[in-house]
Amino acid sequence: MEKLLEPFQYPFMVQAMIVGVAVGAVCAVLSCYLVLKGWSLMGDAISHAVLPGIVIAYAFGIPLSVGAFTSGLFCAVATGYIKANSRVKEDTVMGVVFTGLFAFGLVLFTKIKSDLHLDHILFGNILGLARGDLRDTLIVGGLTLAIILVLRRDLLLFCFDPGHARTIGLRTDLLYYLLLSLLALTIVVSLKAVGIILVIAMLVTPGCIANLLTDRFNRMLWIATASAVFSTLFGVYVSFFFDAASGACIVLTQTALFLAALLFAPKQGLLLRRSGTPAVLELPALPDGNRMGAQPAAKKSSCPNG
Repeated sequence: MEKLLEPFQYPFMVQAMIVGVAVGAVCAVLSCYLVLKGWSLMGDAISHAVLPGIVIAYAFGIPLSVGAFTSGLFCAVATGYIKANSRVKEDTVMGVVFTGLFAFGLVLFTKIKSDLHLDHILFGNILGLARGDLRDTLIVGGLTLAIILVLRRDLLLFCFDPGHARTIGLRTDLLYYLLLSLLALTIVVSLKAVGIILVIAMLVTPGCIANLLTDRFNRMLWIATASAVFSTLFGVYVSFFFDAASGACIVLTQTALFLAALLFAPKQGLLLRRSGTPAVLELPALPDGNRMGAQPAAKKSSCPNG
């Protein structure tokens, strides 16, 4: 028993679990909206695009989080602008923009002398966060989560049916850029903990797990958060005994949960599927007081429900 409780005797392990839970909860809630909107690749694009902002911020003595947020938001805005003013599809634009920015960041990183470690930027360093980083992560993460929850109904309607959102008077253009800003802010919050690469999984996998296990959006939020929190605690815990990267262990745990849901979900599991009827995602009451009829979730989600 003493051996099993050994990780909790080290303050850096406890701090890693606290930071991981905060980051995981924010990513999980936002993940549900990204899955519903079909923006999984957008999280990938912004997470890679923050690298040049980090290097430039370091060169000019600016806080790295400011540079990362600015660079990520620039990627999102540039993608939307090019898509709106050309015949190129959004996923293609994202592929070009984020790879270009990521390559630019790598070139800057090799040319500007710094004490930044590329491994920490790419994969995070959740076990080595300073106390100031812990404070900043909790504050910014809490603020981001609060904004998402306050505007959850408007964001839900925008993700599910932008046309209806415009009809009832919602500013869909503002919601578009707000969601992109929240995505960029979430990536910045997660950057020091799990890095550029692993944050992609944390922004996609919890929503996919929840999407397979329930057809109600409110319940989807809770399941996604629970899976992210469990994956974080378990991943950090087992990384102590295996002497492995904590961020990678967190993502591997999420992947294992996703595979379990894919196989054994009560209605949509590949092994337990009861019928060939397409799954539907039931939404809560809309901002105008009406209730939208259920629509096939597979049409609005990047994660198939079967």
